[in-house]
Amino acid sequence: MVNQEASHSALSRCALAACLLAAGVATATAQAAPACPAMRKVNVGVSVSPPNVVHTTPYVAKALGFFAKHCIDANIVQFEGGQSQTANVAAAQGSAIVSVSDVAIGRGMKVQQIWGLAPRMPQAYMVAEGIKTAADLKGKRLSATGGGVGGFNWRMGREVLKSAGLGVDDAQFIPAPTAGRLPGLIAGQIDAVALHPEDVFLARQKKPGLHPLVQLVDLMPNYMFNAYGAASEWVGRDRALLRDTVAAMIEANRAIYREKDKVIPIIMAATQKPRDAVEYAWQIETEKCVWSVNSGFDPKRTQWSIDNSVENNDVPADKKPTIERVANFKLAEEAVERAGGRVTIGKCTE
Repeated sequence: MVNQEASHSALSRCALAACLLAAGVATATAQAAPACPAMRKVNVGVSVSPPNVVHTTPYVAKALGFFAKHCIDANIVQFEGGQSQTANVAAAQGSAIVSVSDVAIGRGMKVQQIWGLAPRMPQAYMVAEGIKTAADLKGKRLSATGGGVGGFNWRMGREVLKSAGLGVDDAQFIPAPTAGRLPGLIAGQIDAVALHPEDVFLARQKKPGLHPLVQLVDLMPNYMFNAYGAASEWVGRDRALLRDTVAAMIEANRAIYREKDKVIPIIMAATQKPRDAVEYAWQIETEKCVWSVNSGFDPKRTQWSIDNSVENNDVPADKKPTIERVANFKLAEEAVERAGGRVTIGKCTE
């Protein structure tokens, strides 16, 4: 109980520190920014509640004043999985920009990707101690958090099973809230789950026998992980709003790479995770270029993801969308220009 209380106290201090830091930086940014005729309101969705480290770009954009710089009044909305029903409804109705997949578009949703937040997957497929190969997953309990059948964890579990010649019927998929991924694995309620780096760190800390079976980016290097999208009607109606919202988040992603000391407290407050776990995730995700620094789009990556969805029957072959239908490359590039033009940070170029 003492450790738990200390942890909560530490997180509270982190949240306070993040707020104080954000207030100072946002004030400085606002003083430097041109006067806005009006602040434009927009809802920005994040895929998990609470968010993982990789999803915290909107929080950084808000705390460091990048949204305000572009005359954006952003309200951040948390969803229970990027492909959850509520997220899909928000995307289709144009009430928020959210993570949008080629699968949703191929199935008829009138939305379009407008920016690649994180092209590469940061997760490891973590498994119980006795599991050594993908073939050992036969008969085991696999996570289906974040959308159940058809959701991200279900799809990744399917891919890992396929690598051993197994199908989804060879394992048992267990649906649960996204927040239950790590506790479920530690408690032995599930045997395998895709975990983000900060949760990989905590899993090993709490139960050393847990280990990564495969890094998902190694299994599917060309898979488009996370792209923000908006209703097609919204893109046509208020392109400038969406462009500037994305520009603010591009600047936030660049700050994540360049200004670790400023962003770590903000990420800690948003994720409710301890510093050592957040810093571990930051190191992994910056080294592997998980966050985009420009548009986050590559036509080859988009095409591969579409082809993979058709091959897996996630999208009917006769409904296969074009890459132009899936991703609005031009709008994303306009946002890059608004953010100051293309940059390279280390080896990161997307």
